[in-house]
Amino acid sequence: MKKQELIHLHGLLAEVSNYYEDRSGSIDLSGYEDLSVRPTSIHKSKTEHKRAVFALASGITSDVEPTETEAVAPQAD
Repeated sequence: MKKQELIHLHGLLAEVSNYYEDRSGSIDLSGYEDLSVRPTSIHKSKTEHKRAVFALASGITSDVEPTETEAVAPQAD
């Protein structure tokens, strides 16, 4: 993935986290915030943005509870 694409993904995940915080209260993004890398930090390296994307995605998904309780078998139509 190119740096520009990674920064775009970073921006999209930041929007998702903002939306999620507005809807459900607060989520734990301390790991993301400790990195001090934002989507607008274009001078940061690709590796730093990659760490930020993983930290942000981890923070968002850690608060989401699964709604399905049983596995669904894959089927092709």
